[in-house]
Amino acid sequence: MIIKGVDAKAIKDSRGENTIFVSIKTNVGNFSASAPTGKSKGKHEIKSYKKSLEEDIKTVKQFTDYFSQEHLEKFDDLRRIEDIISKSVGGNTIIALEFAALKAMAKKQKKQVWQLINPKAKKIPRLVGNCIGGGKHSEETNSRKPDFQEFLLIPKINSTIKAFEINKSAKKDTELNLKKEDQHFKSKKSDEDAWMTSLDDKKVLDILSKLKIPLGIDVAASSFYRRKKYHYNNPKLDRTSEEQIAYLSNLIKNFNVLYIEDGFGEEDFESFGKLLKKFPNSLIVGDDLTVTNYKRLEKAIENKSINAIIIKPNQNGSLVEVKKVVELSKKNNLKTIFSHRSGETTENILSDLAFGFEADFIKCGITGKERISKINRLIEIGKSLKSSH
Repeated sequence: MIIKGVDAKAIKDSRGENTIFVSIKTNVGNFSASAPTGKSKGKHEIKSYKKSLEEDIKTVKQFTDYFSQEHLEKFDDLRRIEDIISKSVGGNTIIALEFAALKAMAKKQKKQVWQLINPKAKKIPRLVGNCIGGGKHSEETNSRKPDFQEFLLIPKINSTIKAFEINKSAKKDTELNLKKEDQHFKSKKSDEDAWMTSLDDKKVLDILSKLKIPLGIDVAASSFYRRKKYHYNNPKLDRTSEEQIAYLSNLIKNFNVLYIEDGFGEEDFESFGKLLKKFPNSLIVGDDLTVTNYKRLEKAIENKSINAIIIKPNQNGSLVEVKKVVELSKKNNLKTIFSHRSGETTENILSDLAFGFEADFIKCGITGKERISKINRLIEIGKSLKSSH
């Protein structure tokens, strides 16, 4: 496959903010892709754009002739795109360009995108769906909201269709329960299409634990960690790292929490490790801690900080590097969770990546067209496997 021209423009993401959309002309047709935008960003993740989205769009247009000598046939050939443009644009722009290139390569070879990564892939990742939002992703209801950023449902079932149905139905039930428990609840949704409530973290977990579905929390602790303390607003109190470990330990025990993401500040490898030591059977997940970055992951492994990692391609800005991060994770028996961002588009290639890299989980919400596009793609992949046997 040869890229003959490249173009880019701004489109709106699910939050109504601008993100990049890249289109390429190739000898096998025209292809396009977009990148999402994160709101809650780790300090160490790559910049989305070199200077600004507008500058990146200009740069892409200027580079349109640079690709015409490159033959791209396999996944690792994406390195050639990176060699040409990675110093001139940000992570979002490279990722969108690489997504489009993968689609073109797949078409040329009459394959699905995931087959370029691993034609023998068979494992369907488990759905992780955000049911109730708090933290940076939510607005206050009656001047309150949960401090944790996401309360997640993780059905233990192999079928994407069934897991999707379970999560949708559980989310509906949760709306009814929030109406009963939270007199200020207005059935409003956060920017990941999760319910917004004035209840505190414990009350939310209390409601969700009645669903009898494995639960997860994205604490996003860096967002309220300042001057060596975790500053909670609902109710107002400050916790030291030791108190944070004790608090999360209680939640894990009392609500049987399976999954704890970013329970501590993004530099606190040690506290992550202490929690993991206490709860080796829970998933202690790094996101802001590791930001899909090979060196950060090495440090987390060395410190025995986590047993699971979030993979967000645009945190890294290179699919070639994403592959290395996944390989290192698997070599060290870490569970991998491919994840959407809060500002999403209907781009569904995340599902091909999650399936191709044989991820254990895919975190992409429960409702909202930008989230459902990824779930539908996963369902499609599952069906195509059945029909080929």
